[in-house]
Amino acid sequence: MIYVENKDLVIPGEVLAEDDFYSGRGTFRENGKICSSLMGLVSLRNRKVSVIPLKSKYIPKKGDVIIGKINDVKFSMWNVDINSPYSGILPASEVFGRDKKNLNRIFNVGDVLFLRVVDVDEVKKAKLGLKGRGMGKFKGGIIVSIAPTKVPRLIGKKGSMINMIKDKTGCKIVVGQNGLVWVKGEKDMEQITKNVIKIIEKEAHTSGLTNRIRDKLYLDIDGEIPEGLDDEEYDFESEVNLSNNDNFDDDSNNHRRNSFANKHKRFNKKFNRRNSFNKKYELEKPRLQNFKAELEQEELEAKKKEDKKRNDDFINNLENIEKSKSKKSFNLNRKKSGFSILKDNF
Repeated sequence: MIYVENKDLVIPGEVLAEDDFYSGRGTFRENGKICSSLMGLVSLRNRKVSVIPLKSKYIPKKGDVIIGKINDVKFSMWNVDINSPYSGILPASEVFGRDKKNLNRIFNVGDVLFLRVVDVDEVKKAKLGLKGRGMGKFKGGIIVSIAPTKVPRLIGKKGSMINMIKDKTGCKIVVGQNGLVWVKGEKDMEQITKNVIKIIEKEAHTSGLTNRIRDKLYLDIDGEIPEGLDDEEYDFESEVNLSNNDNFDDDSNNHRRNSFANKHKRFNKKFNRRNSFNKKYELEKPRLQNFKAELEQEELEAKKKEDKKRNDDFINNLENIEKSKSKKSFNLNRKKSGFSILKDNF
């Protein structure tokens, strides 16, 4: 038996279900009953009951892609703030390989990076890396912080929400799984994007959010909402969850199946229209940077400048020597000519 519905707000200790349901994340089982262990929203998936916390801190996990900020430079590593109670480190070997270089020449305190969690030890300290497409240092832009649990809502299904924002504002947006979002564009568009992201974080649990965000973007940028927009927002996952619920009798289930079939047809039409949209606006990431190659190139250019300066100095010295010789020769000839004139006079 289930006592709650999908997306219901629950508090710690509240009974959610019993009997044939399974206990998921954010819940515990006691005396055959499934109870919530935190305050959050109910998630029902295939008879599995979970609770998604309204707010939580980021816990690093191997394979996560995150955004971090350098807060210290040491002899062989960088310390990185990853918006978590736990710290992150970026070893120099992840950037240079076995070469030993000056770390300050690559990343300094305050630099913001797009990173991957390579490993997490027993005390949740995250080892970070830059291997992978798009990993590297951000240049310019602003950082917006949201609750890590709201990241999926910001991205949307197949990137629909984030792509809509990018398309309308023209901003580049990169979302880290640790709740940090990098935004770069025109200053006014950056501010609009930041405001929209904060609204999504605040209203992530509400329905019709995509339409409200779309309307706000039109109002803030164009000053008006165009006519003829489709206001229907189809929640496919919610419909699937409800169809698997045992609380409905047969007549109700039959009615729901018919309703589900009709909505599924409409969903397919909308999905086909959105396919081209999703392919066109893929999530953008920063350009991959080869830090080792860049450093070697800098050293090569510095060496070329030094060699050129040395050659110029050598040529200048030769020219000075030639000038000095010619001057001495001129003075000597002048003296000789003077002696010859005196001799002729006598």
